[in-house]
Amino acid sequence: MMNGDIKNMAKLNESEKSEKIGFHKGSLATLTKEREELARMLSIVEQLMHMHIKELKDLGIDLAAEAKKANQTPTKKLKGKKDLGEIL
Repeated sequence: MMNGDIKNMAKLNESEKSEKIGFHKGSLATLTKEREELARMLSIVEQLMHMHIKELKDLGIDLAAEAKKANQTPTKKLKGKKDLGEIL
């Protein structure tokens, strides 16, 4: 190889590297924003759940007893659906 060919290959490799770096940085920026939005959504869901729990308690519903009762009754298995544990 000639000296010019080596320089051209180094430029090409540097260009490819720079392109990959840009791709990964862009991906991380997008994923960071997605994670922030997911955290915001989760916060809203938590607030709504707490509101409903408070209202049920105010109405005299014993959620601990309801949960215990729900754990004692066998759950229906949907026809043709496998549990995640079975699939894994």
